[in-house]
Amino acid sequence: MYLNCHTYFSFKYGTLSVATLFEEAKRCGVRKLVLTDINNTSGYIELLRLCKERRDEYDLQVALGIEFRQDDQLLYIGIAKNNRGFEQLNGYLSRHNVNELPLLKRAPNLEDVFFIYPKENTPQVLLRSNEYIGLKINDLNKLITSPVKNLLQKAVILHPITVKDKLSFNIHRLLRVIDQNTLLSKLDTSLQADPNEYMIPENELKHYFKNYPEVIRNTEAILEQCEIHFELGTDKNKRHLLGSKKEDYQFLVQQAEIGYQKRYSDKMTDETAERFERELRIINQKNFESYYLISNDIVQFAKHSGYEYVGRGSGANSMIAYCLGITDVDPIELDLYFERFLNPNRTSPPDFDMDFSWKDRDAIYEYMFGKYSQRHVALLGTHTTYKMRSSLRELGKVFGLPKEEIDQMVTYPDLYRNKDDVTRLIFQYSRAMQKIPANLSIHAGGVLITENPIYAYTATDLPPKGLPVVHFEMHNAEDMGIYKFDILSQRGLGHIKDTVQLIKKNQNIEVDSKRFDEFKKDPKIAKLLSTGRTMGCFYVESPAMRMLLGKLECQDYITLVAASSIIRPGVARSGMMRAYIERHHMTQKGQPYETIHPKMDELMHETYGVMVYQEDVIKVAHHFANITLADADILRRGMSGKFRSRAEFKRLEDTYFDNCREIGYPEHVAKRVWFEIESFSGYSFSKGHSASYAVESYQSLFLKAHYPLEFMVGVINNFGGFYRTEFYFHEARMSGANINAPCINNSDYLTNIKGIDIYIGFIHLKSLETKIAQRIPLEREQNGPYESLDDFIRRIPIGLEQLRILIRIDAFRFYNPNKKALLWEAQLYYGGKAMKHYSKDLFNLEPTKYDLPDLSYPKLEDAFDQFELLNFPLCDPFLLMQDEENLGNIKAQQLMDYLGKFVQITGYLVTTKDTSTKDGLRMHFGTFYDKDGYVFDTVHFPDVAKYYPFRGRGFYKVSGKVVEDFGYPMIESTKMERLPMKDREKLEIG
Repeated sequence: MYLNCHTYFSFKYGTLSVATLFEEAKRCGVRKLVLTDINNTSGYIELLRLCKERRDEYDLQVALGIEFRQDDQLLYIGIAKNNRGFEQLNGYLSRHNVNELPLLKRAPNLEDVFFIYPKENTPQVLLRSNEYIGLKINDLNKLITSPVKNLLQKAVILHPITVKDKLSFNIHRLLRVIDQNTLLSKLDTSLQADPNEYMIPENELKHYFKNYPEVIRNTEAILEQCEIHFELGTDKNKRHLLGSKKEDYQFLVQQAEIGYQKRYSDKMTDETAERFERELRIINQKNFESYYLISNDIVQFAKHSGYEYVGRGSGANSMIAYCLGITDVDPIELDLYFERFLNPNRTSPPDFDMDFSWKDRDAIYEYMFGKYSQRHVALLGTHTTYKMRSSLRELGKVFGLPKEEIDQMVTYPDLYRNKDDVTRLIFQYSRAMQKIPANLSIHAGGVLITENPIYAYTATDLPPKGLPVVHFEMHNAEDMGIYKFDILSQRGLGHIKDTVQLIKKNQNIEVDSKRFDEFKKDPKIAKLLSTGRTMGCFYVESPAMRMLLGKLECQDYITLVAASSIIRPGVARSGMMRAYIERHHMTQKGQPYETIHPKMDELMHETYGVMVYQEDVIKVAHHFANITLADADILRRGMSGKFRSRAEFKRLEDTYFDNCREIGYPEHVAKRVWFEIESFSGYSFSKGHSASYAVESYQSLFLKAHYPLEFMVGVINNFGGFYRTEFYFHEARMSGANINAPCINNSDYLTNIKGIDIYIGFIHLKSLETKIAQRIPLEREQNGPYESLDDFIRRIPIGLEQLRILIRIDAFRFYNPNKKALLWEAQLYYGGKAMKHYSKDLFNLEPTKYDLPDLSYPKLEDAFDQFELLNFPLCDPFLLMQDEENLGNIKAQQLMDYLGKFVQITGYLVTTKDTSTKDGLRMHFGTFYDKDGYVFDTVHFPDVAKYYPFRGRGFYKVSGKVVEDFGYPMIESTKMERLPMKDREKLEIG
């Protein structure tokens, strides 16, 4: 009887999770319903999965449809009679989404779809055989006077399901207000659901329509005729690349053998031959040929186009992937666990993550969509959900709080939680809104390529990316049997490629950044690693990673591979990271260490018996607890939070402990090992993935070690490092560069380097228009250097305000170093009017000379202009402190001399990291550099963090005790104060 059920995937309208809808149906004894979210198909796979998993508990049948709305007006509800009808609905909605067309006011004539119109929106023309009028309970009182009374043979019950109870109805109203961007008090009731849109037992619903048996029969007839069948989990990806499985396999073998001869020409053994044949055999058995061939096709296109890429993910454990060139990690050399990548019991294909430069990824997308047809290719979706901060901000607006108060409430929630009745309501509903989806978004890099048209499974949207995006997310796709290709973008590849080009341009040296085997033996790289001097280097530059590398005294590739994974939350928070560091140092000293059980050390000897990589879950589950490989892989996949509640995961937990008892392990050993397995919910890496990252890290480290200035410019021009741009310029300065402000005769749109002089690019001037920033170097290249301010104005169409930006940043210093005089000259030149542009004169007349008074100014004023225009100063920032002598009693490089002592040190804040203790108390880590430019780190435990919080950028005087962890020093803060800067208005000419 329920033809119009919403979940919270009816964005900013529905309130019920998919699981709640299932529970409501069970509560009311409903055996069949139609899921019809508003302009959306996001929720149906999860509902089908629930129905399948819980069929023994409650047998709920599901039909599918879409509720079509335009500008908040309900037009009609489409209900698919079968899978073909669902595909027709998806295609119809997608065409309107992709082409940004309004929906038709009259439903399209789709053969395998029923359409239901609300009573107030029924077409005046004769209804088609598949069109019906929907009657709500509230319509019955007015039916006697409505023309619809003569069309009851075409009427059905329309009782929408939107809410569960009063609380969810209130949430619904709040969502509607957020959607309308208005105040709660101004919400028009026509824009919200009826309060009675909750589920009731079917007999009660029929009772309302007891005088209209024909309407009841029509409703039941539609339900009976609608049936959807999807076999969840079966492979629905593109099956063949060359036309048949046989052709695909023959081509795969041919290409793999070519790569095998190349990759293993001097190291072929019986082991490599056996591994090669075994992988091909399993790939053939599991029908994964097309997955490999499509991945190979993508990387071949990248190679031919000159695009840098890195293949990683569990697929990096595959020798065939290595032979094809999809990855550059030798699984034999690194002893990568084959079963993490593929085993005969695995149903899903291996996971290839292919990273491309952020500049090149769109070209990869374009190639894939062009080659494999847009009807079969789409980007994977994801859902942005309400979290505490976002919901507080939205609800603050709903309840009419001023922006300043909303900002304070979001920043200091504990102070506002019980401030008054309004804030109590805001926090109450903020908690209730957690995890409700707010809108569809795009997965970081997932691309789906299906055998059948994509509309067989979903409608698509066309967000700003300009490519169709499916409505469901990754786990739903896997449940359906559609597996993504991860086409990811990153900045690291961009800065490596750009650095090589900058070295050629600046030093005329050809650099090969792919000599990885040589890099592993480079002492300069080893020194950077062991000292944690890795700023700018891919994946190893964060404060946490720098500290870890320092604690490990990391000097080799294998240790870096392990570090790339143990830094992840799963290993780090469980205590296993510390155990790894301790055992690493004990092993270096030749000292023995103890593991929880000898079997653990046997399985993970390279990592000292510590679970570090994702495949360690499979190893331990299979070899330690006798769990089958198939179940062990399910256990590994089940570490994501979404699957944690599934009955399957509980079954594996029970199997684990039953097997451990049968084997005879002590209870405390079994519990500890299970704890380590559970900790991998923090998404640790596979070893192949970590190894691929480490290769790219070594490429960055080589360039930093040997060409530090060009390297930092490459990092700056790719805009994606861990730190703010200011600190990459600082690192370049510490490496010997001269950092120069933008100059119209030396700077380009991006930052450049000439010898040891780095000229900041015009792109970094916050308020300078892009077209002007790009035009300046182009005009200079075409017609020569600028000779004067007058010459510049004649050649570049520019208004006074834009010109003032360039003068204030000292871009004309070659012509006149006195900015004040230049500002006056510009003002007089424009006649006091900020013209939009100044056209080039027919004749190049001499510039007018003006007699100006003495316009001397404090040179430190330049730094304040730089702060305003670049967001950082180019001078020593410590010159801007109000009290330049307030530097504390030690410097960063002296910390190890003061272990255990209380010190004071003043630092310029680089970055902070907020985290929580196990008890949920907030604490912080800080990174600063001192007057000499050297970095130091601080830790601020909850009792200190509460009273001495960070208050934005600037200078801080930190008091505390110097401590060390595995030889890496830091300050355990006991007090911290933010120091004032000089007042610009009080600067003196000197």
